[in-house]
Amino acid sequence: MKSVLKNNEKNSIMPFLLKPAEKDYLWGGRRLKDDFCKETDTAPLAETWECSTHPDGVSTVASGEYKGRLLSDVLKEHPEYLGTHPRENGYDDLPILVKLIDADSDLSVQVHPTDEYARVNENGQRGKTEMWYVIDAAQNTSLIYGFRHSMTADKVKKAISEGNLTRYLQKVKVHKDDVFFIEAGTVHAIGNGAVIAEVQENSNLTYRLYDYDRVDKNGNKRELHVDKALDVMNLSGASEPKQPMRVLKFRPGYATELLGRCKYFQMERMMLNTERIKQMAGIKTEANSFAVLLCVDGCGIIKGGSKGKDVLPFFKGDCVFIPADSEEMLLHGNSTLLKISC
Repeated sequence: MKSVLKNNEKNSIMPFLLKPAEKDYLWGGRRLKDDFCKETDTAPLAETWECSTHPDGVSTVASGEYKGRLLSDVLKEHPEYLGTHPRENGYDDLPILVKLIDADSDLSVQVHPTDEYARVNENGQRGKTEMWYVIDAAQNTSLIYGFRHSMTADKVKKAISEGNLTRYLQKVKVHKDDVFFIEAGTVHAIGNGAVIAEVQENSNLTYRLYDYDRVDKNGNKRELHVDKALDVMNLSGASEPKQPMRVLKFRPGYATELLGRCKYFQMERMMLNTERIKQMAGIKTEANSFAVLLCVDGCGIIKGGSKGKDVLPFFKGDCVFIPADSEEMLLHGNSTLLKISC
């Protein structure tokens, strides 16, 4: 039975940890195991879907009263945990997907469809706009972001058939702490050496243009989707993406900065440090949206629950779901967190 909060009633449910779904794409490596203590036999470990209700990889609740249950089932049972904003925009499920990505090799050159195209051509699915936060990057890491100059569909097709598409693509140097917004229709690829936190629409639609003629463990090349890619890609020359202005806001025990916002999601970086003050940092969600905390460095605890006595420890690589309209909770520790909401 679906529960609904009464007026002025707050969610007293304790935030809960999530266990991710894992993906062994051929370009992955070991960084998610070595740097984020992901305990798994999956190899290579390319992606962990940290907060996901997508049927291709659903997260599992890893703490609290829902431990062991699929996140999708919990949110169906408690739609109020999502907040009013996703439901006002026509979503009855989690509208986002949060990932960690280890690019040990270059990802394929690809593009994602818009909502409108996906709705008509992909059986009502969502499109895929996404944003990347660079957790770490090797010295010479770059990414592909659009075309250097305006192209035509025929010119793109010819370049693909001749194996020289990359000469027309814009390469951008990548540095730790960079942020990139990838709108649907933008041709792109993550380069080797990057470890990235990604927030995106709840979608798994990717149209590959070029995959470096690689083969999988069975000796097969991965499927390309050139016709669909040409239907949705932006063929105009792209300006080199600029890093957004970021303004720190200070509160007792932590500071935040907005990394990016669009109609689908927003991402903030939270720098928690309560080690030298005599109070914990306060945090809560509003009625409009849940929040996801992804710890990308350090560790800490969250104190809350119906009696304010429950304690949830978190460490680097952990992902925490906080239901919408929560009571205030207290954070303590020294960590860097990405806070994602809708």
